[in-house]
Amino acid sequence: MDSFNRDHLKSAIKGTVVRLYTAQNSDLDLYRNTLDCFSASIDALIQNISMEDWLIQEKERQVQKTKQNAIGSLHEDIMGSIAGVESLPVGNLIDIISNEKLLVAEVKNKHNTTKGNHKVQIYRDLAQKLDELQGYTGYYVEILPKGAKAYNTPFSPSDNQTKTKLPAREDIRVIDGKSFYALLTGNENALEELYTVLPNIVAEIVQEEFNQKLSADRVTSSTLFGTNFSKAYG
Repeated sequence: MDSFNRDHLKSAIKGTVVRLYTAQNSDLDLYRNTLDCFSASIDALIQNISMEDWLIQEKERQVQKTKQNAIGSLHEDIMGSIAGVESLPVGNLIDIISNEKLLVAEVKNKHNTTKGNHKVQIYRDLAQKLDELQGYTGYYVEILPKGAKAYNTPFSPSDNQTKTKLPAREDIRVIDGKSFYALLTGNENALEELYTVLPNIVAEIVQEEFNQKLSADRVTSSTLFGTNFSKAYG
C-alpha cells in the first residue's frame, strides 16, 4: 500500500472488528429492554409476516444497529494510524490532530448524520481549538459526501437561534472523506486504496481472533463492491 502502513492499519481497526464480529454472533435477547408488543404486532401485520418471522427480522435489525454503533469510530481510528496524525480519545473537542500538517478535524461518517444545531457546535469547537493553535486549519469531515461530490469549502452552518449563518472563515472548512484522506496522505486515491484492502485485513483479524475463516474474495470479487464505492464518491 502507498498510503497506509498495513500493520498500523490492522492494529488500528482490530478493536472495531472484534466488536463487530462479537455483535454479529451474539445471542440477542429482544425482551431485555421491554419489547414494544403493540409495534411488533402492527408491523408484522403490515408486512404480512408471522410474529415468528418478525422476531427474526427484528433481531437482525437490532444486531445491525449494534454493529453500526461499533463501527462509528472506524475512520478516526484509521486516520490515527497514518504517520503524523493522531486520533484523540472521546471527550476531546476534536477527533483528529496533525501537528505536521497543521490541522484539526471533527469526523462524521455521513453528510446527513449531523443536525443543524450540532453543526453549529462543531464550528464552535473547531474555532475554540484554532484559538489555541495559531496557523492551523479546522475541518468538519463528512466521510460519505452529499451527492457523491468532492468539496473543500469554508464551513458556515446556520444558527437556528439567530437565524443567521456563522461567519465564513478560510480556516474552518467542510470537506468530503476522499479529499480529506488525500490531504492526510498526499495520495488522491488513498480512500479507494483503503476500501480495496479493508476486507482482506478484516478477514485476517477474524481468523486470528476467532479462528473463523472468512472469504474476503466473496466480497471484493462482486461487481457491487466497485459499484458501491463509485455511487458514494462518483
